[in-house]
Amino acid sequence: MPPERRNRTRPDRRAGARPDRKTRMRPDDRAAGPGGPLQKAAPSFQRKSPARPRAAAAVVAAEEERRLRQRNRQTLEEDKPAVERCLEELVFGDVEDDEDALLRRLRGPRVQVQEDSGDSEVENEAKDNFPPQKKPVWLDEEDEDEEMVDMMNNRFRKDMMKNASENKLSKDELQKRLKEEFQHAMGGVPAWAETNKRKTSSDDESEEDEDDLLQRTGNFISTSTSLPKGILKMKHCQHANAERPTTARISSVQFHPRAQVVMVAGLDNAVSLFQVDGKTNPKIQSIYLEKFPIFKACFSANGEEVLATSTHSKVLYVYDMLAGKLIPVHQVRGLKEKIVRSFEVSPDGSFLLINGVAGYFHLLSMKTKELLGSMKINGRIAASTFSSDSKKVYASSGDGDVYVWDVNSRKCLNRFVDEGSLYGLSIATSRNGQYVACGSNCGVVNIYNQDSCLQEANPKPIKAIMNLVTGVTSLTFNPTTEILAIASEKMKEAVRLVHLPSCTVFSNFPVVKKKNISLVYTMDFSPRSGYFALGNEKGKALMYRLHHYSDF
Repeated sequence: MPPERRNRTRPDRRAGARPDRKTRMRPDDRAAGPGGPLQKAAPSFQRKSPARPRAAAAVVAAEEERRLRQRNRQTLEEDKPAVERCLEELVFGDVEDDEDALLRRLRGPRVQVQEDSGDSEVENEAKDNFPPQKKPVWLDEEDEDEEMVDMMNNRFRKDMMKNASENKLSKDELQKRLKEEFQHAMGGVPAWAETNKRKTSSDDESEEDEDDLLQRTGNFISTSTSLPKGILKMKHCQHANAERPTTARISSVQFHPRAQVVMVAGLDNAVSLFQVDGKTNPKIQSIYLEKFPIFKACFSANGEEVLATSTHSKVLYVYDMLAGKLIPVHQVRGLKEKIVRSFEVSPDGSFLLINGVAGYFHLLSMKTKELLGSMKINGRIAASTFSSDSKKVYASSGDGDVYVWDVNSRKCLNRFVDEGSLYGLSIATSRNGQYVACGSNCGVVNIYNQDSCLQEANPKPIKAIMNLVTGVTSLTFNPTTEILAIASEKMKEAVRLVHLPSCTVFSNFPVVKKKNISLVYTMDFSPRSGYFALGNEKGKALMYRLHHYSDF
């Protein structure tokens, strides 16, 4: 070693200490004082970079401190007995060569924080010199292959195939197909699915209100807002009579006014009651009437009775639901009709209206089933209905005229011509007393204002619905007067739902491609418009869930 470098080293302050064997001839040491520890010369980067003297001095001081600690530990180890040294090795491990390893074990793992630690550039360079992460030696190609899902052997996935070539789909494609089917069934993307996209800055301010909402209980269901036109969000549910299948034509479908129950009656001589849940619709009870093909069945206004008439009999059956008794009414005093088929129950539950022949229709007491009076119009009776307040009767005649009668005085209040009608087939009034709908043989449904029907001889309809081409045999308003259901039993899939007050038809019903509705003979809405049901000639009572309405 040159003499000029040897002069740079500083002698150890503790000259009497014995030198360490393991650190006596380290390659980075250049000189040692007499009898003192080896001293480390200035590193090469200090000579090359005189601008960093502090960093180099810190490294030299750290190395010197480490050697001093190791020398002191060895001095203490020499005074310990062999039994104590063996016990320490069992407890702390063999850390004779490295005291820092023992400290790391006692401290445990440290959490690395991604912040500026203020380390010197020398320490940062040392951290960057860690070996790179090793790559896997071997990869399985089958793990990278996309797994395919068989569509043919699953009866639920088979309906989602668009063509025969899609017998297998990848998981991503199947997920997209399921998403499309869900959006199609819902009539679009539901609002809850777009919550994350519609978040605004005001959401942070409303978090406290949401916390208060979740911390208390109560009824948070409010009345539905106005129904939008265009697309009606609905879902096809399980058939109402799925637990009692039949092939006979369904003549009547009606929801119970107070319970979550639906009644289905048909030409198979049976009246059946089902619990409505939209999934299985379990059967509650079936009433069989021997040799009595049912023409019409209807609940009373309070829901305690079921009335039924036949296609070829004058007997009126009354089933008392509370007592469980079936009461036949064979003859009504003063009623000379040979066949009793079509009838209507007043909304207040006071009257029963029976349509007869030769233009006669008869008013009976609902409580006693006695005749109160009869009224007559020109021509034959095509259809009749009560007003929403049960004070008036609207009767549609076979010559295209509509008669309005007062129930109490049984006098004709007005007579007007249904515009464009040769002869009428059906008539209905809205629950709110605003509209009167008249269906004719040519497939046209005229929607009138009730006030104009009471005052004018030739009222102009608000709108003429011309979406059907055959005779309109069924008309039904929903309880909120936002939907008018129209149907014809003369043509398959001839059913439409009309939005009110815009008087436009919902474009997504019926689904023409499926063609599962067939000929419609009867329709009804649940008390709060949550469900819509219709019966066809194949013995199926189809049922749909209307998502706009939150309750049954």
